[in-house]
Amino acid sequence: MKKSLTQLVLVVVIVVAAIVTAKMMSLFRQPPEKKTQNVSAPLLNAIQVYPESLQMTVQGFGTVKPRMEVQVVPQVSGKVMQCHRQLVNGGFFQADEPLVVIEQTDYSLAVEAAAAAVAQAEVKVEQEKAEADIAHQEWEKLHPDKQPSSILVFRGPQIRNAQAQLSAAKARLAKAKLDLERTTITMPFDGRVVATNIDVGQFITAGKSIATVYRTDVVEIVVPLEDAELAWFAVPLNSNHNGENNYAAVTVFAEFAGAEHTWAGRLVRTEGRIDPKSRMVHVVAQIPDPFKTKSGRPPLSPGMFVRVDIQGKEVKGIYRLPRYAIRRGTEVWVAKGTGETRKLTIQPVEIVRMDREFAYISSGLSEGDFVVTSALGTVTNGMTIRIMIDDEN
Repeated sequence: MKKSLTQLVLVVVIVVAAIVTAKMMSLFRQPPEKKTQNVSAPLLNAIQVYPESLQMTVQGFGTVKPRMEVQVVPQVSGKVMQCHRQLVNGGFFQADEPLVVIEQTDYSLAVEAAAAAVAQAEVKVEQEKAEADIAHQEWEKLHPDKQPSSILVFRGPQIRNAQAQLSAAKARLAKAKLDLERTTITMPFDGRVVATNIDVGQFITAGKSIATVYRTDVVEIVVPLEDAELAWFAVPLNSNHNGENNYAAVTVFAEFAGAEHTWAGRLVRTEGRIDPKSRMVHVVAQIPDPFKTKSGRPPLSPGMFVRVDIQGKEVKGIYRLPRYAIRRGTEVWVAKGTGETRKLTIQPVEIVRMDREFAYISSGLSEGDFVVTSALGTVTNGMTIRIMIDDEN
């Protein structure tokens, strides 16, 4: 019993001593040193802008097509005796080269027959005139100083009839010669064959198409554009223009065999109506000599999908910014001040035009301004930022 009491007293003493020690330590403990944490301002990309004199370029896309595509239709019937060696899909031919020659025997005989008919008609006219002279002489002998009561006496109607027959015979001869010429089928332009369905020995019929060809001296590209883009270049909207020199120049870009190639041309007109679905205006560019190849450049063939850059007007005092630098449609972020940290200002601007890459600003910026191009989740006007200058603009 005495031993248990002694242990309890010892425990109480130890506990009291621990409490006293802890109290003393808390009284003499020094408070922790307070440190101020520095919060860094966000680091954003920015570009420095200056006013420029810019040649506006309106960009569009379209498909190359022939300026003129025609059906080759024979005007006479017959058996095909000869075909041009290039009368195949993709073949080229020169103006006035014989594409198809039809058997000419029947048409040559028709020319000879018509020529003989002309000769007979000429003889008939001479006979009637001779008989008329004889009738005049006989009338003068029998009835001097008197006029006959009928025009038939001097054979006037007979002469006119013979002359009419001669004119008809000459017309038939001209038609026979024309038919003979038409046995050789040609085109009045340099061209290329799209399709053909004839060969030597085949009988072809007048009025039925035998091939499809197009001109190769020029091709066209129809480029749909928004009507607002028409304000930036010269394009004829009606027939009252002063010649093609006033039309906007274009540069055509196309990818072929892993390389980009270019061709030069001009706008020539707008199409006759606005697209009723898209409300786009279709402008037409013409590219001359599309099949002339040089420096490895391929021909600009119909069916190629191309990009068309239209040379527009020159505008002065314009600030050019990447489209992604525009905020809420008509605002930019400008970094004001100097030094390591600056103030972000939300600046309204006037945008005169936007294309696929850039926005063109006419007012709201000053020369040398730093425009922020980085994205930021939360922005307040006048917030502190740091900038990193991006030289690529």
